[in-house]
Amino acid sequence: MFFSLTGELAYTDNNTAAVDVGGVAYLCYVSYNTLKELGPIGSKVTLYTYLKVGEDVMDLYGFFEKEELDAFKLLISVSGVGPKAGLSILSEMTPSQLYLAIASGDAKSITVAQGVGPKVAQRVCLELKDKVGKLGGTAGGATFTAAVAASTGKGEAPKAIAALVGLGYSQSEAAIAVGNCDQSLPVDQMIKQALKQLSK
Repeated sequence: MFFSLTGELAYTDNNTAAVDVGGVAYLCYVSYNTLKELGPIGSKVTLYTYLKVGEDVMDLYGFFEKEELDAFKLLISVSGVGPKAGLSILSEMTPSQLYLAIASGDAKSITVAQGVGPKVAQRVCLELKDKVGKLGGTAGGATFTAAVAASTGKGEAPKAIAALVGLGYSQSEAAIAVGNCDQSLPVDQMIKQALKQLSK
């Protein structure tokens, strides 16, 4: 129904922002990542929106970037993931970080979000893995593509990722670091290169 709102930022708190459009202020639930992009009260803003209509509720959700709105819609398509959980996840992760976590099966990174347990995070990874894979490079650019290739490919890369996870790095962090390495290297050299990146 509403695609976006453009107007003056009238109000913000920990998880909402109100945009004054022609004298009517629309209150939107927002992620922390959107909140920190909005600027001071009185500045001109555009929020991409999603309207949830229920029996006794009509909630508007706002996002600073359309990519975040698209990620939100993907998340709430998963059974058991409501708008609040979707916002919670997108408060902790950017869309590209989320897509990488899903593609590499890194449910642990998703559980960092408040109110999202391991079962829900695993369901997000399982139900969205194919959809995120089809997004390809559009989901997060070359880094995303390289990290997914390293996670799902054959050869030494998956072994290097497993070794880094064993050292305490998340699946996503390890996949990005190994994805940026020369894929023809032996596993020990790949791990060394990845550790250099991760220590920066």
